[in-house]
Amino acid sequence: MRRLVEPLREALVPFVVARAIVLGTLALAHFVVDRTHPADAAAGARVHEGLLGWDAGWYETIARVGYAPLGHESLRFFPAVPLVTHVLAWLPGLGDGSALVIVSNVAAFVATALLYVLVRRETGDAGTARRALWLLSLAPTAYVLVMGYAESTLLCFALGCFLCLRPAPPARPHFAVAGILGFAAGLTRPIGVLVALAVTVELIRWWARLSRRERLAGLGATAAPVLGLLAFGLWAQHVVGDLWAPISVQLESSHHGGISDPFVTLFHDALGLVHHHVGTALHVPWVLVAAGLLVVCWRRLPASYTVFSAAILAVAVAGTNLDSFERYALSAFPLSVAGALLLRGPRVDRVVMTLLPAALAGYALLAFLNISVP
Repeated sequence: MRRLVEPLREALVPFVVARAIVLGTLALAHFVVDRTHPADAAAGARVHEGLLGWDAGWYETIARVGYAPLGHESLRFFPAVPLVTHVLAWLPGLGDGSALVIVSNVAAFVATALLYVLVRRETGDAGTARRALWLLSLAPTAYVLVMGYAESTLLCFALGCFLCLRPAPPARPHFAVAGILGFAAGLTRPIGVLVALAVTVELIRWWARLSRRERLAGLGATAAPVLGLLAFGLWAQHVVGDLWAPISVQLESSHHGGISDPFVTLFHDALGLVHHHVGTALHVPWVLVAAGLLVVCWRRLPASYTVFSAAILAVAVAGTNLDSFERYALSAFPLSVAGALLLRGPRVDRVVMTLLPAALAGYALLAFLNISVP
């Protein structure tokens, strides 16, 4: 029991602070819209959607009515979070919207605690683990962990998988449990399938020391995230006759877009500042920050962390636009660990912890006012 108390206690304050910031920002957005009556009607509508705005509205509607009435477009939203939301909404007095926000926030709290356990185990330093919690909780797009998005649930499964793959010595990896969590990750978000890369790296590292049974479990765990993705694809094949619909819809130009030259995309989005498209230009500096943190991962963390993060960032920059880049990068939790390792010293801590809440509030405000895509 004591082993659970410490991570839960450490996770509580950053969890509460992040929600206070986001909910306060939402109240500010309501005030701005009510007082200024913007010409863009979408801004007012987005504010009133609140924590169920943007993609959260899709998850809530899927949980309530299913995929069939919503058509092909809905297939880019994977089923794990709508399913859990639908089950929770059976409770008396709890609608699908409220259930979705509860699922997202409970998952965020659990993920924050799991991150503390993992970083404390890897580094042996409670201070580094604590900084990682704050960096994840106050990252500029961490407001999606408060909204009805699937990122917090994916973080739970990915972090749980890493905890199984990298146990404290002298324990051995729990590949069977890692496989279950990896399968769930593959059903949660398209990038959940990338957990398979981390499992592969750890399986190779341990291969010579594993029994035949453990090797079979490891191979199963490697395939599990892919099987999660495939399970949703097979369901799509049965319903709409297209096995690849969950991926092909996401690759449409109106969403993430097909594979393109990331340098061209970066240049194009940087020009957004010149053309007053602030939302697109804001992504560029964060791509550079993420690239720098990836280098720190490579130098300071085990290979599985770097491979997992690199794969997520590669997917995020490979589309025809950088919309939602920061949200993708948020799922690459080793970047928060790299930041915690890099930002040592009380003076640095104070500066970062002053700037991050302001950045979180600023980005949340832009999203609530329909200026920037989460």
